[in-house]
Amino acid sequence: MNLDTLLNSDAVIASSEIKSKKRALEVLAEALAKNTAINNQQDNSENPPSENTNALEIFRLLIEREKLGSTSLGHGVALPHTRTRLTDHAIGAFLKLAEGIDFDSPDNQKTDLIFALMVPEHYTDEHLKILSYLATLFCDETFCNAIRNTDNNKEIYNHLVNWQIASQAS
Repeated sequence: MNLDTLLNSDAVIASSEIKSKKRALEVLAEALAKNTAINNQQDNSENPPSENTNALEIFRLLIEREKLGSTSLGHGVALPHTRTRLTDHAIGAFLKLAEGIDFDSPDNQKTDLIFALMVPEHYTDEHLKILSYLATLFCDETFCNAIRNTDNNKEIYNHLVNWQIASQAS
């Protein structure tokens, strides 16, 4: 799997401003809303929802998922995710924080790398396969350190989409 099918370079954000889990999820929801195509049913309505409405709905869905249990993997990484009717394909957004935040991590470490995933409601196996791939990706300490050592969105994006190629070459 290559993340360029999930992730647009505009959906990669390095931020020193975010200080809470709620705000991180808001920023990720905004990025997901900007970078997703709304499904045909909504496109055909007379008054399609605005980007703000989509961001609010995505935020609500991410919060609902977090209430079921934290999506933190530990080691400074979280993978908030949701299934929704708001998209007809899988889409991601990535947030790298200058300082970690409390994300209810199982190891009680602060979280600074957050990859949000939104998939269509019918994605069951695909959803789990993408999450598994992301978990594998973010378990690579070298990869995480490379991302933590840059604040350049383009460099972070390049690390994210090229990881598989680099790891297979070694």
